Amino acid sequence: MKITGYRTLRTVHDWGRPVGDANGHISSGVTEVPLVILETDEGIEGVGMGSHHDLDRIYPALDGRDPRAVTSLYDAMLARVFKSGHTGATFGGIGTFDMALWDLKAKIAGEPLWRLLGGADRFVPGYASGLDIALDDDELRTFYDAMAERGFTGGKLKGGRDADHDIRRLGIVADALRANTSAPTLLLDANESWNLKQAVRYLTRIEEHLDLTWIEEPLRRWDAVGHARLSTAVRAAVATGENLTGLEQYRPLFDAGAVDVVQAGAVWGITHFLRVAIAAHSRDLPVSPVGLTANYAVTAAAAAVPNHLTAEIQDLGAPFGLSLDQIVTDGGVVLGDTPGAGVSIDEAAIAAQHLSGSWASPEGPHVRSQRAGLRMFTHADGE
Repeated sequence: MKITGYRTLRTVHDWGRPVGDANGHISSGVTEVPLVILETDEGIEGVGMGSHHDLDRIYPALDGRDPRAVTSLYDAMLARVFKSGHTGATFGGIGTFDMALWDLKAKIAGEPLWRLLGGADRFVPGYASGLDIALDDDELRTFYDAMAERGFTGGKLKGGRDADHDIRRLGIVADALRANTSAPTLLLDANESWNLKQAVRYLTRIEEHLDLTWIEEPLRRWDAVGHARLSTAVRAAVATGENLTGLEQYRPLFDAGAVDVVQAGAVWGITHFLRVAIAAHSRDLPVSPVGLTANYAVTAAAAAVPNHLTAEIQDLGAPFGLSLDQIVTDGGVVLGDTPGAGVSIDEAAIAAQHLSGSWASPEGPHVRSQRAGLRMFTHADGE
């Protein structure tokens, strides 16, 4: 079997609510979902999702190769962009091809991906995450009530701008989740919007009122020394890593003892997640994948690693034209038995729809806020 080509298409995810974080939000709640179909000479096709960046430059590493050699092909893709580097957006293109390769490998084997990767249990525990900074209090409660109905006992609030505001809203999350537990797991995500002293002061105030399980991305992603100092200054665990594009970028964090929960962005692919998980496991650290709506196949990988802690479940729906062989229930995801990653595409339906959206709009969460890291005191604009 040989890889013979690929084609791309683009659909959208309609979240049904504004989505964003401390850096901004998408008011429409409609975002783009890039898809890749990897083709073979035997007619079996693999589905990838995440990014279209640099696909033409990366693809020669796969052309004519046997798709079953996934990890070797992953390294070949990294080598293909050796001179300019594989980090940043290019890593997203590699991750999208990587998902398609794993989907192909599992389809060829006639197995669901979670079983092919070595998972024994199809259930993957998770936590609810509303991308909820633009929701008012009533909307926030509605979202977490719905997630509580699916059995979730943990929730992650997007915050970082006003401690009293976040304390109140974490209380709303906790109240909703108490339908399932007397001690909800509360997580806060600042999305790299603080400096070290801001983080210490902010979290100290929150911990006077609440038992916070982890603080996510409190500082810039590369600040190993700062994360290590913060971890010793507060009770909450420090969770970070979702924006690191390559295993080598975790080394300074590991060496500094700077991370308590090791995260990996689902958009960066399955092989990346597997390698990060094993590196974390060698240091007795748990791993947590972030943003499964960007790459549902990573859920299968989470089922197969020994140190998976919990996965971010952001929505109960699926992108337009995609069918998922999985069920969100009992506070996690139950994976199905369809061979491959369990993602099916209705290409005709996608071609006929006309919705559009983007994560990268100027007011959105993928564009860093001008005031991020500078909120040492409150301004008239609320920052």
